Amino acid sequence: MSSKLLEIKNLTIKYITEDETVDAVNGINIELEEGETLGLVGETGAGKTTTALGIMRLIPNPPGKIMEGEILFEGKDLLKSSEEDLRAIRGSQISMIFQDPMTSLNPVMTVGEQIAEVIEIHEKKNKAEAMIKAGEMLELVGIPAARLNDFPHQFSGGMKQRVVIAISLSCNPKLLIADEPTTALDVTIQAQVLDMMNELKNKFKTSMILITHDLGVVAQVCERVAIMYAGEIIESGTLEDIFNTPKHPYTHGLFGSIPNLEIECERLNPIKGLMPDPTNLPKGCKFHPRCPNAKAICSIEIPKTTTISEKHKVKCLAYENLENGPIIVEG
Repeated sequence: MSSKLLEIKNLTIKYITEDETVDAVNGINIELEEGETLGLVGETGAGKTTTALGIMRLIPNPPGKIMEGEILFEGKDLLKSSEEDLRAIRGSQISMIFQDPMTSLNPVMTVGEQIAEVIEIHEKKNKAEAMIKAGEMLELVGIPAARLNDFPHQFSGGMKQRVVIAISLSCNPKLLIADEPTTALDVTIQAQVLDMMNELKNKFKTSMILITHDLGVVAQVCERVAIMYAGEIIESGTLEDIFNTPKHPYTHGLFGSIPNLEIECERLNPIKGLMPDPTNLPKGCKFHPRCPNAKAICSIEIPKTTTISEKHKVKCLAYENLENGPIIVEG
C-alpha cells in the first residue's frame, strides 16, 4: 500500500466575476507522505491559501471555482466526495489552522465550548466527556485546564493561537494544514508555537502542510519544500535540495533577500519587480519579467517540470533541452 497520504494532481482554481477572472492556482501537483511536513513557500498572492482552501473544499463559490484536477486523500478524490462526507472528514481527518487566531475563534463562546464542540461532533462524546477532553487538550498546548470557561478576549494573541491549535488537534487528524500560523505573533512566541507544533505533530504522527513566506520557519519545521509563484509550483524537493542546491532563479532570489550574519553587506538583494497580476499573467514563464537570467524564449515557451533528482523538481527552461541550447542559470 502507498504511504502517500495526499496527492494533488493538476489542481486549477479560478475566481470568476463579471469583470475579470483571477487565475489563482494553475495546475499544481503536490505529494505528501504519512508523518511528513511540507513547507509551501511563496510571496503574498502566490496562491498558497487558495491551495489550502481547495484541499478543504472551502473555496467560496461564487466567485471561486475548482476548474479541474484531483485531490486524493488516502486514495479518495475529495473533489468527488459529497458534502456530508466532507463534513465528516473536516476536523477529524483534515484540520486547518487559519491565518489569524483573532478571527478564528467565536467571541461569544468559551474556549472550552469551542474545543468540545469539535470533539462532540466527530468523536460522538457527550458534553461532559467532551469538556474533560477539551481540558486535556488545553493542558497539552500549555494552557491550564482551569481556563476552559474563559472567552477568547481574555487571552493574548499567542494563547489564542494555542487554543486554535488545540481545536485543530483535538480529534487527532491525519493531516494538519497550518496557514501562516505564526504571522500575527511576536518572535519569541513564534518560536514557542513552532516548537509546540513540532512536538505535537511527532506525538500524534500527523502529516502537515505549513504555509509560510518565512524560510527560517521552513528550516525549523519541514522535511520537504515546495516553492510557489503565480499559482504554480516552480521548484520542490527535500529541505537539503532547496537550501543547499536551489535551481530556480526565483528560489535563488528568495535566499538572496535574506540577511546573512556571516557576510557583511550594505544592502539586501531583493527580487526586482512585483508579483504578476493574477488577472493578467505573463505569457511563457510566469517569472520571466523579473528573472535576471531571462532569454527571449522565456516569454514564449511555458516551462515543463524537469526532474533533477528523485524528489528535486524544477520548472525552468534552463533545465530543458531546447533546440537553441540550454539557458545557463547563475546562482
